[in-house]
Amino acid sequence: MSSPPALVTNAETWLPFTDLVFVDPPGTGYSRVVGSGDARRQFWSVDGDAEGLAVFVRKWIEQNARQRSPKVLVGESYGGFRAPKLARALATREGVGVRGLVLVSPVLDFAALGQRRHDPQSWVRHLPSMAATVLEQRGAGTPQALAAAEEWAATDYLAALMRGERDAAAIERIVPRLAELTGLDPALVRQLAGRIDTATFQRELYRARGLVGSAYDATVTAFDPSPSAARSHFPDPVLDATKAPLTAAMTELYRGRLGWSHDQPYRLLNDEVNSNWNWGRGRSAPQVVDEVRAFLSGDRAARLLVVHGASDLVTPYFATKLILDQLPVYGAPERSALAVYRGGHMFYSLDDSRKAMRRDAETFFRAVLKGAGGE
Repeated sequence: MSSPPALVTNAETWLPFTDLVFVDPPGTGYSRVVGSGDARRQFWSVDGDAEGLAVFVRKWIEQNARQRSPKVLVGESYGGFRAPKLARALATREGVGVRGLVLVSPVLDFAALGQRRHDPQSWVRHLPSMAATVLEQRGAGTPQALAAAEEWAATDYLAALMRGERDAAAIERIVPRLAELTGLDPALVRQLAGRIDTATFQRELYRARGLVGSAYDATVTAFDPSPSAARSHFPDPVLDATKAPLTAAMTELYRGRLGWSHDQPYRLLNDEVNSNWNWGRGRSAPQVVDEVRAFLSGDRAARLLVVHGASDLVTPYFATKLILDQLPVYGAPERSALAVYRGGHMFYSLDDSRKAMRRDAETFFRAVLKGAGGE
């Protein structure tokens, strides 16, 4: 956290197969909202965010004469939620067609992230990422082992949870396998009625060593500030540990390498934006599954690539898989793909995962270009 950043050449750059344009939405990076509180409220909302960025994208395309170029949107985390909405806003409001979407560690439906005791599926969605964490620690993180965990989660585990907490026999049947997959004490698994929340997993998996795991990559640990306490509030070993070095690296890139400076600070994360974000007034949780459906069904040449890290507990990959599995084929199954790599929310920090993602991205872009009549 306190070490100075080191900028290195990105051997896995995408520049050999696509031009890249990076945009910081208002309130992040060096982007700022100019105007009153009303302007901020407009941009800092689910719909206003997408609509404002759509205007920016359309103007950039016009100013740089790229109207005929195939367009692909790439978004990470909330950006993976934003991209389908942005594609919709570009098509319906700005007259700009998007040929491809690459969603990195996205959330497609915020309702899928919660862990509610009355909702059996919420525990199923998170279990494979916990299993991936334990498998990685054991050196057994193979695709076959992860697929077996997924299969058990969606069958025997879900069936037992559907019986409810009143069925003690159903709970007892899943305790041995669940304890094996999560690495937790069977007594604790039994006490929790087979419902393992991520916060408990982050701490209990490493409690004997006085460590805690990250929600962003549960294989990454740090010391527990209060190891003997019944409960512990701790900085996330990934999120909190990377804020300072990543901010410093971006500042060095702009000022040291590119020779561009600004008197405003670089905002890697903006708590003001987060706390004032307008999620809308509807009763339903925000989701972009409808936008993904519209994107794939409305254009036969459109393509979707979704990529996740296996041990990410913030946006668990299995939640996305369950959603994508509910979509029709829309003509050809290769038009949409899900890839899962070693690592967490920022899996590309691992060399092998970054290389694998680069290969998958190049294949995706080549297919997009072919569909657009390019070479």
